Amino acid sequence: MTDTALMVARDLLRIGAVTLRPDAPFTWSSGRLSPVYTDNRLALSHPDVRTALAVAMTAAARPFAPDAVAGTATAGIPLATLVADRLALPLSYVRATPKGHGQGQRVEGRVTPGQRVVVVEDLVSTGGSVLSAAAALTAAGAVPVAALAVFSYGLAGVDAAFATAGLPLVTLPDFATLARVARDEGLLPADALAVLDEWRDGPGAWSAARGGAG
Repeated sequence: MTDTALMVARDLLRIGAVTLRPDAPFTWSSGRLSPVYTDNRLALSHPDVRTALAVAMTAAARPFAPDAVAGTATAGIPLATLVADRLALPLSYVRATPKGHGQGQRVEGRVTPGQRVVVVEDLVSTGGSVLSAAAALTAAGAVPVAALAVFSYGLAGVDAAFATAGLPLVTLPDFATLARVARDEGLLPADALAVLDEWRDGPGAWSAARGGAG
């Protein structure tokens, strides 16, 4: 694990952007139970964490030599704005669905044919939203070259989905790093790591076994 991953993991835990609760799971909107809840938007309210994320995500974007930055609506937009500003690049954002009036656009902002775009998201769970955004950018003529996210749950099948799409995924900490930092800082008992690993490897089965949606 890199120094950046450790720093971001500590920051996210410190401000409560990521909460780990294996003994009292959260209920997601899908009805699934989960030992983790994430709200990376809290980082925007902490200037030190916001700046650290901007620096780290900008550094992650540079190797892909982008011509532009695009954020996913809505949580990816402020992060994309920070990165685009530091790189002095054009910014756009991608709606979850096309706008229901006007020109019915899904990609907002100017995207030019062949433009190399990094797509910025706050959190990757299944990867569906960021891959959908990348497909919308491709349809608009751009060339998505990477997806950047603050954090990933590291669920089974996600890496394969990005590989199939031909889109590199870069996250700052992954789930395993964050869980180990939480343990090392006394936020989790050592035996909780096995519970978290079980959830990550089969979230549906983990939830169903505890009375939630599968």
